[in-house]
Amino acid sequence: MAEKSNPLNKVEPLVNSIMGVQTEDVKQRRASEAAASKAIDWSALGTYVGGTAVQMGAMIAALGLLQLTTQGLPSRVQVGIAIVFFILVSIRSRVFSPLNNARTRTTYSNVSRPGWAPPPLAFPIIWMSIGVLRVIASYLVWQALGQSYLSLPLVLFMVHLALGDTWNTIFTVEGRLGAAVPMVLVGPLLSAVVVVFAYWQTVALAGQLLLPMVIWLGVASALVIAIWQLNGAEPMYPLKLDDSTLS
Repeated sequence: MAEKSNPLNKVEPLVNSIMGVQTEDVKQRRASEAAASKAIDWSALGTYVGGTAVQMGAMIAALGLLQLTTQGLPSRVQVGIAIVFFILVSIRSRVFSPLNNARTRTTYSNVSRPGWAPPPLAFPIIWMSIGVLRVIASYLVWQALGQSYLSLPLVLFMVHLALGDTWNTIFTVEGRLGAAVPMVLVGPLLSAVVVVFAYWQTVALAGQLLLPMVIWLGVASALVIAIWQLNGAEPMYPLKLDDSTLS
């Protein structure tokens, strides 16, 4: 009797392709394992701040460019451009970031995790679902504000996305478990709450649609803290590295 194929074997590649997730682990040593001391890496900190600022500026500039170039176009064309843009920033905002924002399972696969930690496949599925909600909510806000891109709620949304991408660099790409803890709390989580409030004040339904994003980021933050505790609880800042120990 032929063995039944697992539906996940078909779903997983599609989801990973859409979300840009690398399913094969790449060679990586966690930054904390290559730390020469407990000294703070000011260079890395400056890179994070500078990279985040550049991404925020680029995304806000994109809002301004759309504001200038889409006015006067047929209504259907404006709607189509808005939807495409919100899909782009909701799923692939990292194209605006100068930092390494590769989506990979390497860090998550190589660290000790709590028993309640979701399987790796859950993350792209959840983020894809949240991405759909982001697109709908942002479109509703855009329409409610007279099809204006340069508005406070959408600017705050761009800031939230940039902070999330920087957190991804710190945790997923570089494996800096300590620095990832305060970043996930004051970056993605706090900014998500601000975005929900701003959207809700503009269109109540838009804010309600993004509540699952806040709930998920709360769960993700608890997971980041648990992983940090289970893997040595290193200082909550980027550690200065000894380059000679890196492969």
